[in-house]
Amino acid sequence: MERLGTGIGWRPEIADAVEGMPGIDWVEVVAENACPGHLPESLVRLRERGVTVVPHGVSLGLGGADRPDEARLHALAERAQALGSPLVTEHIAFVRAGGPLTASPRLEAGHLLPVPRTRDALDVLCENVRIAQDALPVPLAVENIAALISWPGEEMTEGQFLYELADRTGVRLLIDVANLHTNHVNRGEDPAEALAELPLEAIAYVHVAGGFERDGVWHDSHAHPIPRPVLDILTDLASRVSPPGVLLERDENFPEPAELEGELGAIREALEKGGATAAAPSGIPATGTPSAQAQAQAPAGDPTRQRLALALAETALLSALVAGTPVPEGFDRVRLGVQARALASKRADVVAKVAPELPEILGTAYRPAFLAYAHGHPMTDGYRRDALDFAEHLLLAGRPEEAAIRGELREWWLERSGPAPRSLKPTVRLARATRRVLLRR
Repeated sequence: MERLGTGIGWRPEIADAVEGMPGIDWVEVVAENACPGHLPESLVRLRERGVTVVPHGVSLGLGGADRPDEARLHALAERAQALGSPLVTEHIAFVRAGGPLTASPRLEAGHLLPVPRTRDALDVLCENVRIAQDALPVPLAVENIAALISWPGEEMTEGQFLYELADRTGVRLLIDVANLHTNHVNRGEDPAEALAELPLEAIAYVHVAGGFERDGVWHDSHAHPIPRPVLDILTDLASRVSPPGVLLERDENFPEPAELEGELGAIREALEKGGATAAAPSGIPATGTPSAQAQAQAPAGDPTRQRLALALAETALLSALVAGTPVPEGFDRVRLGVQARALASKRADVVAKVAPELPEILGTAYRPAFLAYAHGHPMTDGYRRDALDFAEHLLLAGRPEEAAIRGELREWWLERSGPAPRSLKPTVRLARATRRVLLRR
């Protein structure tokens, strides 16, 4: 595995700071935010300097019951090729549920949700990972996620689950030590035990990030300084293996460049303290191919039944979180309530980013209005559609009450809904209408 060194998550808000930081060997970019034909100039300059860029996907949903979407895989492959990346990464999570498998409406989480650690779910995940590996031009690494909730009836620890996944598929692992800390606080899982069970030689690189605790729940915010327990887990990891790369993640509340550089320095100190000595191999082939033992232990379950069962379970959970349906048996109702509120809050934040005119038009009324809307209206087709549906919902309800604000909201909605925005020139509208006719042939 190529050694990456020390890196930082590239975000537009800190692009200039990242370019000027000393000791940055590589950066990671959210794959869905990178357009291969229109890469940000900052990323182009970093690549020209020899800085490695790794695309990090967030929407593939490898832990879902459906097979990976071909269009999403193609898009991820395009970004890897455009960036000249040595690998791509995604998450061990599901992000949507429902649809044809369950004969129910498609639901979007807008967030990474945990996969049940069961044999059947692992079989589905392994097949999905193999499909993704076959479609990608470079190796794939998958990340352990942070979770607020636990599935009932789990059959494996996180370390055992990741070990089997790597052993059976040869996939690399992206280990997030902040997520290990999150799962320690929220699910009572010992980070040291998880590290002891991991196939350490399968690690592609490591994530480090900050968060905060509220009412006994740890929120993996990526918007706060790295806490000492997370650095201690990194030190523990570095005492077991020398990770090929370590990356600082920061997605919100960006501090001054000097503070980010200080956090990078703390990461380096934690690595040095751990000794960065690799552990003895534990059986996972370093070649990235499944072991003979893993190939001999083929899944014994019925794949169709496994996918249907997982689809029903994940749909029931996601529906409880975003549509207010009954909590599935065995889940902690209080903890599910915390997760549901967190999802709605994140959804409001992201809609405000993709449609910044909405909080400008509605002012302080935006957030309470959106949270009330989200409670009974699950997201089904991405955040931009969500923004339009929210505005339409308000207008149909005769809100806002102030005629001037309602008129401004109506103009915003009319401008963006429908096949052709009203502000386009007639020649542009004609060209788009012609293209739509041709595409239907």
